[in-house]
Amino acid sequence: MKKDIHPENYRPVVFKDMSNDDIFITRSTMQAKETITVDGVEYPLIKVEISNTSHPFFTGKAKLVDTAGRVDKFMSRYGKRNRK
Repeated sequence: MKKDIHPENYRPVVFKDMSNDDIFITRSTMQAKETITVDGVEYPLIKVEISNTSHPFFTGKAKLVDTAGRVDKFMSRYGKRNRK
């Protein structure tokens, strides 16, 4: 590995999902302007718009796309062009 290419300032940081106020603590090098106290310890705070607790894919509320219907619609519009 090359020396001196990785950041040295990894520290615990709180990420807060603004859509559902869920928080999680992980290590990061991101700079934060705000702080938050969790369990009596003060951490830098990074606000995010969406996380795994609010994203439709992870919550199971994702829309299912009807691919068979789309294929049928495509074939009805353009599938008969090569028949001559």
